Amino acid sequence: MTKKIFRSILLATMSVFVVSLVLSLGALYRYFSQVQLDQLKTEATLVAHGITEEGKAYFDDLKLANVRITWVDNRGDVLYDTKSEASQMENHLHREEIKEALSTGYGKSMRYSQTLTQKYVYYAKRLDNGTIVRLSVSQDSIIRLLLGMLPYIVVIIVIALSLSIWMARSIAKKLIFPLNHLNLDHPLDNDLAYEELTPLLRKIDHNQKEIAQKESLLDRKISEFDTIIAKIKEGMILLDNQRQIVSINPAAKALFGLEGDCVGKNMLDISRDSKLTALLDTGFQNHKAERLLHFQDKTYQTLVRPVTSDGELTGAVLLLFDASEEFKNEQMRREFTANISHELKTPLQSILGYSEIMKNNLASPSDIQTFSEKIYAESQRTVQLVEDIIYLSQLDESAYTASDKVDLYQVTENVVDSLSFKADQQQIELILTGSSASLYGDASLLHSLVYNLCDNAIKYNQAGGQVFVEVMPDSDKVILQVRDTGIGISKENQERIFERFYRVDKSRSKQVGGTGLGLSIVKHIAKLHHASIFIDSQEGQGTSITLYFPLDKE
Repeated sequence: MTKKIFRSILLATMSVFVVSLVLSLGALYRYFSQVQLDQLKTEATLVAHGITEEGKAYFDDLKLANVRITWVDNRGDVLYDTKSEASQMENHLHREEIKEALSTGYGKSMRYSQTLTQKYVYYAKRLDNGTIVRLSVSQDSIIRLLLGMLPYIVVIIVIALSLSIWMARSIAKKLIFPLNHLNLDHPLDNDLAYEELTPLLRKIDHNQKEIAQKESLLDRKISEFDTIIAKIKEGMILLDNQRQIVSINPAAKALFGLEGDCVGKNMLDISRDSKLTALLDTGFQNHKAERLLHFQDKTYQTLVRPVTSDGELTGAVLLLFDASEEFKNEQMRREFTANISHELKTPLQSILGYSEIMKNNLASPSDIQTFSEKIYAESQRTVQLVEDIIYLSQLDESAYTASDKVDLYQVTENVVDSLSFKADQQQIELILTGSSASLYGDASLLHSLVYNLCDNAIKYNQAGGQVFVEVMPDSDKVILQVRDTGIGISKENQERIFERFYRVDKSRSKQVGGTGLGLSIVKHIAKLHHASIFIDSQEGQGTSITLYFPLDKE
């Protein structure tokens, strides 16, 4: 602004100077022309007097450097000329100044001489005898006048330019100084140098108050938004159209291992996962996108949603939902389906094979009894498998447990009695210890839980081994422990024994007729009763499974 004011003032000053100079030159030129004409008039009067007194002899001793004198008779013929031979000069009767002098006694004119190629001033006077004397002098053009005054003009221009620059700067600084020192934070508190600024300052004050109100509202909204997203367990990140973080909640920070203020960071600096980048690329092409991604040994359902304003993409929202459990359950469902197919296919193929041999009379009479026993055994195994699958499915769908008061010791005693014959057949000693312990639950489910634990302890034991079952009441819980002296379970297999159809020793499981669903049923029943399970086992030394049932009432 200072430069604009400076240039404006300087231009105005120089324009005034140039106009003044032109007008001055014009006035001087007219003045000098008039002076020159007056001089010619005076000289013409003197010359006319001399000629009247002396005649042609007057010209003999006359010396005029710049003035040309021409003496013409009343017919226009030149009688005498100080510059040229009179006899060789043309008739002057039609010259403007001659005609005027003949008519009025005096005549004057200014014209450009074609013969002398110069501008001349002419003044003519009629004598008493009717002849005319004319004086002429060359007149300087305004350009020659300007050139003659050029040194003085240059000095004046330099002085004027210097003064103009100094004055322009001084005025510009004085004009800008009050503007530069305005207190825009408090517009109405200014000591105004220019009253014209009052409406502007009032408008600024009004706008500042509106902006302050909007900023306060925005800060409050941002605070509310940050509070809301901070409580969201799922990861949430807001990105602008340059993929820079606008907002990120603690869950997302923890997921990506971030600390401190992350606002303004680019998403590429936080994660270079190619799948996540591809997902964001789709989102920033104004399309919704989602897929399962793996972070920190967990699976997340990752969604990208574009954010638009007035039809233009302004950013995107990245949401990350922990889908580890769902993903694991889905894998288990797929494995469960595959295992069911396999487990059912094996006995059914055996039944089909033996039946086909018997149907086609390919078996000898001595083999029919053997084949029948195998068909019966495989059928029992299939029925047991189907029953366990149905039972397990019912447990999956059930979210409610009958809350009756049940004596776990009595339930366990009934299980031990029902399995004592099977234990004796396999030469296993089944020992129950403990005392009465009541809890709230479903007696039939608890019976199934204890039965599966004891049945497994018998199946995977060694001949002459022992199974210890103990029920112990405690102040806030009931403890059930089933311990055997069997084959034991390796460390790597202990985490998977509760998976459906998982078997530590598949060959032994086939021999003892296990379905691979017993411990899965145990896990589900324990979960319905809010019980926790702990396993302690070493290969070749047996296994101990302990359950803790809380005593919370319904």
